[in-house]
Amino acid sequence: MNDRPFSPASRRRFLRQGLGAAVAAPLLALPRHVWAAPQRALAFDHLHTHERIDLVYATGADYLPEALGRLDHFLRDHYSGDVGHIDPGLHDVLHALRRVLGTERPYQVVSGYRSPLTNAHLKATRGGGVATRSLHMDGRAIDVRLPGVPLADLRDAALSLQAGGVGFYPREQFVHIDTGRVRRWGG
Repeated sequence: MNDRPFSPASRRRFLRQGLGAAVAAPLLALPRHVWAAPQRALAFDHLHTHERIDLVYATGADYLPEALGRLDHFLRDHYSGDVGHIDPGLHDVLHALRRVLGTERPYQVVSGYRSPLTNAHLKATRGGGVATRSLHMDGRAIDVRLPGVPLADLRDAALSLQAGGVGFYPREQFVHIDTGRVRRWGG
């Protein structure tokens, strides 16, 4: 199924003009059962563990507990193996992004859940760029890229949803997406 409403060039123009926010923000303001697709699915390729997953995680307004558990495990801390609970709202944002961008390609995961110990280690060794109170530790943040979609387009689409924080890291080749307060920054 191709739910792509227009060409990649016109889609980029649409997003850059800010019309994406005018369309997407009201959708997210509606109750979940109104804007949600009958089935919501995600696909990921993990860049560190080399694992892949493609599954339906929700049907209508209902999340599927087994699928959420599989996503929690897949997005575990790849340094320690610790598994955290990933916010289902983050999955919904990622699902909405793929719909806005007109793709079903899998996200490439750079970082999902992070244990507090891993976060502290990264903060101490990475010379900045890692928040002391990172939403990765709460399962409310993910760092991704989407093959075939320019990084700036992924950022713009995420910003258009007004669903949380969006960090743009072009040198590292990822976009940070979270379900915290709406904000933006560059790395």
